[in-house]
This record gives sequence, C-alpha cells and structure tokens, in this order.
Amino acid sequence: MCLSNTYKNIVMATNALEKKPLIEGWTEAPINLEWPERYVSIAGGVKMSLSGLANIFKSPFTSILKIGAGGYLINRGITGHCEIYSRVGKKSTEPVNVNIRSSYIVNKPRQEVYEFWRQLDNLPKFMKHLETVEVLDSKRSHWVLKLPINVAKVSWDAEIVNDEPGYAIGWSSLPGSMIDNAGKVRFRDAEDGKGTLIDVVISYTPPAGGLGTALGHVLNPLFKKMVDEDVRNFKQYIDIDENDTAHAGHLHSAAL
Repeated sequence: MCLSNTYKNIVMATNALEKKPLIEGWTEAPINLEWPERYVSIAGGVKMSLSGLANIFKSPFTSILKIGAGGYLINRGITGHCEIYSRVGKKSTEPVNVNIRSSYIVNKPRQEVYEFWRQLDNLPKFMKHLETVEVLDSKRSHWVLKLPINVAKVSWDAEIVNDEPGYAIGWSSLPGSMIDNAGKVRFRDAEDGKGTLIDVVISYTPPAGGLGTALGHVLNPLFKKMVDEDVRNFKQYIDIDENDTAHAGHLHSAAL
C-alpha cells in the first residue's frame, strides 16, 4: 500500500474515532490540536514509522525509536489531543489572547514622563525583557524581546497609532509580525498634583496554530511577571534625583 493511500485511511479512521471513544466508559481527552497540525502530525508519524520499519534490521535501535516516535505522532493526530499542550493549559483549539494591565504613580511631571516614553528607544533602559527598540522614523519602530532564561527572542515592527502629546501613546504591531500586539500608555496628573499616574495596557495574540496557542498559555504569567518587574524598574529609574548621579548609575545598571 502506498503512502498516500495509508494517509487517506488514517484520515478516515480519524473521523470515525472522533465520533466514538475506543473503549466505552473511557473519558475522551480534550481535542486541543487544530486540523492543519493534526494532518502534519499524522503524515510525519507515518513517514517516520515507515522509515523505521525499512531499516529495522540495519539499525534496530534507531528504527525502534523512529517507530515509537512515529506512533506517538500518529496517535496525536488521530485523537487530536496533545498531552504536552494540555499540561501547559491548552484545553481546546480556541485562540489565547493575553491582556496585561498595570497602574502606578511616579514622582515626575506628566509632560516629562510622556516625553521619556515617547522616545521609544528609552524603554530598554528599564524594561529588562526588551533587548532593543530601534526607532525607524517618527511612527515606526523595531522591537526585540528576549524571553526568560534567554530561551528565545521575538521581534516585530510596530507603529504609533495614537499620540496625544503629554497624555497618551498607543501602538500596534504591523501586519505579518511574529506576535500580534498592541498597547497604550496614558498619563494623568496625580490627585496630589505632585506626580503622574500611568495606566499601561498591553495585549497580544501568539502565533497562529496549536503551538502558538499553547505558547500563549505559557507566556501569559511570564509576561505579567516581567511587566510588573519592569514597572518597579521604571519607578526606580524615573524617580531618581537627576543630581544624584552615582545612585542613578547603580539603579540604571540594576534595571538593565
């Protein structure tokens, strides 16, 4: 039987298995893989299993590993369930949107705080999860974000979509970005008139597909923790007395 026919039979079996569990009384695992990824998983599993069978006598150990891995991929595609995704919180095929909100007060005038934020390449000075922000022109910028323990880097281009001098800055990633994201920072005079109340809202959608959705579940708490830490860094950074250069240098190093 050729590979294409085997693949068709597996897809037909998948449709049948979705309608009825293999053993009555068993609880069906939640489907958390989208169809494109399921097809790829099945095709990859079949190819890997056949490769293992073809070389079973030539390289027994490697072939057994291939057959085992292929069987896992086939099962993953047929059932539509990935245990790894499930363990990181992905219980369905619904997309995950991450929304982060934070508010805090700094002891600086509103206009001064706005001007500091508006110069976007200032942000990595206190946002340690940002490696760089390169200002391309008056509206566009290139962002490079590093994930915890330097496991990966993510970059995208963003554009200023709302600019109210002294009051608010809004941005959004450009089409085709690795992670679709948007954010807004609003600046208001504190009630005591001696500082600035800053409201930050950041939203993002991870890459399309099952892996991206699972990634969103993982990154949600990590991003929230990173932003909270960056907020504290910003308060330290912006509240420093400009004349206290030695102390400023110490905190600046800590923020980086």
